[in-house]
Amino acid sequence: MHCSMHYSAHMDEGTAAMASAIGNRVRQERQFRRWTLDQLSEAAGVSRRMLVKVEQGVANPSVGTLLRLSDALGVGLPALIEPARPKPVKVTRRGAGAELWRSEAGGRGVLVVGTAPPDVVELWDWTLGPGDRHVSDAHSAGTKELLQVHQGTITVEVEDESVTLGAGDAISFPGAVAHAYANPMKRPAKFSLAVFQPGVGSRSHSEALDG
Repeated sequence: MHCSMHYSAHMDEGTAAMASAIGNRVRQERQFRRWTLDQLSEAAGVSRRMLVKVEQGVANPSVGTLLRLSDALGVGLPALIEPARPKPVKVTRRGAGAELWRSEAGGRGVLVVGTAPPDVVELWDWTLGPGDRHVSDAHSAGTKELLQVHQGTITVEVEDESVTLGAGDAISFPGAVAHAYANPMKRPAKFSLAVFQPGVGSRSHSEALDG
């Protein structure tokens, strides 16, 4: 199967702009908390070197890295993409979502829209190319995911269980365990994914502050 890639080796203009925006937001949130780079690195489980690159906007962080940073900062993943103070009503036009994952086989993971903490909901638009497989680490406790296939065939792996879904099929499963989405076929597959992450920002990161 094709290996997952975050972006192509050379960032295009849109990807570079997004990387810069994410870096600025991470740095703002860290400085607002008066955390050092080392404190955020420890709290998020992300290397200091990677964190520096993210804040400088020169890294192509994986979805997993962004999730760890947003969780440590207590803001939720959508907040790293959206303005600091999102409007009550926000419209995302077709093609304007945040592409956070891309594969050599043509796969794309696009965060279309999301809500602010504490109860964060993310709506994703996914395409998996032939042979694509995206692996996700366990999210925070209480996270739930809902997925519906629109085209092709998707295999959803949740811990030791594997379920194959066709167009129109849907599944709900806990996101607080390791899971993956795969396309075992030779044609692209498309699905929508909703992620519910309750209580974001409610946990203390005093360990990092004590460091």
